[in-house]
Amino acid sequence: MNPVEPVYGTSVLLLIAAAAVALLLVLIMRFRLHAFVALVLVSLATAMVAGVPMGKVIPTLLEGFGSTLATVALLVGFGAMIGRLLEITGGAQVLADRLIGQFGASRAPLALGVASLLFGFPIFFDAGLVVMLPIIFSVAYRFGGSLLLYALPAAGAFAVMHAFVPPHPGPVAAGELLGADIGLLLVVGLVVALPTWFLGSYLFSKWAGHRFTLPVPEILGVVEAPEGQVPPAFGTVLLVLLLPLALIFVNTGLGTLAATGALDGDAGWVTVLRLIGQTPVALLITLIVAMFLLGKGRSAAEIERIMDGALGPICAIILVTGAGGMFGGVLRASGIGQALAGSLETLGMPLIVAAFVIATALRVAQGSATVALTTTAGLIAPTVAATAGLTELDRCFLVIAIAGGATVLSHFNDSGFWLVGRFLNMDEKTTLKTWTVMETLLGGIGFLFALVGWWLL
Repeated sequence: MNPVEPVYGTSVLLLIAAAAVALLLVLIMRFRLHAFVALVLVSLATAMVAGVPMGKVIPTLLEGFGSTLATVALLVGFGAMIGRLLEITGGAQVLADRLIGQFGASRAPLALGVASLLFGFPIFFDAGLVVMLPIIFSVAYRFGGSLLLYALPAAGAFAVMHAFVPPHPGPVAAGELLGADIGLLLVVGLVVALPTWFLGSYLFSKWAGHRFTLPVPEILGVVEAPEGQVPPAFGTVLLVLLLPLALIFVNTGLGTLAATGALDGDAGWVTVLRLIGQTPVALLITLIVAMFLLGKGRSAAEIERIMDGALGPICAIILVTGAGGMFGGVLRASGIGQALAGSLETLGMPLIVAAFVIATALRVAQGSATVALTTTAGLIAPTVAATAGLTELDRCFLVIAIAGGATVLSHFNDSGFWLVGRFLNMDEKTTLKTWTVMETLLGGIGFLFALVGWWLL
């Protein structure tokens, strides 16, 4: 749905956005209205008050809802099925045992975070989190303590890799718009992402894990393998876990090579491999392989029951996530996000600071980190092109600054907010105090690293 022509000035649109977020907070936290209902209600009211034509209100809501479900529902559904198979067969416990054996029990959260950093290179945030959740739950179930000690390092790793490091779409698109060298951006992104994750996610998880005690939820079925059942071999579990990552990496790698002209992106073999490496297809292939490898010795009816049991608990997660996308879609379509970015662009601050602030405003206004990254890069691209003396490193630091702004202040219109909150069985207040704070730390620390590099290099 294309944005409508705004019927109000910037100040009125910003007041509408602030009032919408405040109303959400009141409905969910004060009156305990279910998040799905509150998001739909506030999205409808915001669209009408912001001047979206009556004939376009429902199509705008449905497009925001549907576009989010199109990317999330398949990933969460397939991922939950794979996770359930890993749990029921004891595969998650096998992997957890090996991780702990390598890092030691006292450093289990660090092991999960490092694994997620590695997996987060080719795989998107949503898919990576879903694939890792069974392992996170299994480790937390085994060693005890708050789930946040184990979940936040992994979730933070996927978030920082998704925002800062190519070949993820946000930094790649922003780099291309600003004329940054993608290879150099990959190096700079990694150099910034690793300490940012350690400071903003791993260390924060230690504090949050002691302050907020969360038990391991039953969402993906944390169960013990039946007595007498032989758990799968470590190599089998590793294959199931790495297969989607390898397929996705092939897709993203070929896409990057095609974008740089290193190969013909329209070649038949390239399009076929990229199709297989699309995240939903990669997870579907992995699910079929997991059914065959992990389901040995079980009847087809038993496997069907296992997978059917994985879907019921995630329905609420999918619906709430889609409603969050609906809210973000209304803010985009009404022109609120564009008005906010345009007003900040005229403040006359240093270029790298303006990039961060504009990206932050767009992130708060519409929720999607990727949209905030690409939109901000498009807004400042003419200024970057007209600025003399910018080095290749300067352009990379600009992309990182934008990525930092696109990461902070995850809240109700961000699908990641609802995915993390619902999967970890947190209420909205706790999600704001943990996930939102961690995302803000990651974005802020990443921006500070970029700012230092901008001034010193």
